[in-house]
Amino acid sequence: MIHPTKSSISQGPLGGVVSNRRIKAHVMDADAVRRSLSRIAHEIVERNRGAADLVVAGVISQGDVLARRLAAKLTELEGIEVLAGAIDASGHRDDNRPRLPGRASDVPDLTDRTVVLVDDVIHHGRTARAAMEALLEFGRPRAIQLAVLVDRGHRQLPIRPDYVGKNVPTSESELVEVCLQEVEGLDAVVILER
Repeated sequence: MIHPTKSSISQGPLGGVVSNRRIKAHVMDADAVRRSLSRIAHEIVERNRGAADLVVAGVISQGDVLARRLAAKLTELEGIEVLAGAIDASGHRDDNRPRLPGRASDVPDLTDRTVVLVDDVIHHGRTARAAMEALLEFGRPRAIQLAVLVDRGHRQLPIRPDYVGKNVPTSESELVEVCLQEVEGLDAVVILER
């Protein structure tokens, strides 16, 4: 866990440096992240009556890491392989952000399968909308369900996650930073001041 006296995190969720940002609150440590993903996996199994015909697809660049973890947990729970993929939503965003190089979607055929779309944080809902549109390039899923580690509110679109690790009330002036072992070397969620 990040120590309360530390004033910044060396790397952000996209691998970039987060500097001059003061940690306002520690939201989740490694155990809380692990427990949340385990609970979400159990909820997915319960809602879908198993894991048959499930595909877990994560939004690049943090959601895909969480999707791999979630697929592994579902495989462990159900004893059948649950496929994980990565979806690049950047070319489908409505804010005209350019598609970033080196970020290619890697998703199996989704036709007639239930897709659990995974992201680290949901805020306005625009990334989730773009990711759903991007998923349709890989077939017509039977259903798309949304799982997020953190729901910080402030939605601008009528999108609500099906599975939430933690609801974290924030102001628009705050940032939610998710750090993952595979990227930053630790699992933690913190709120940073802008």
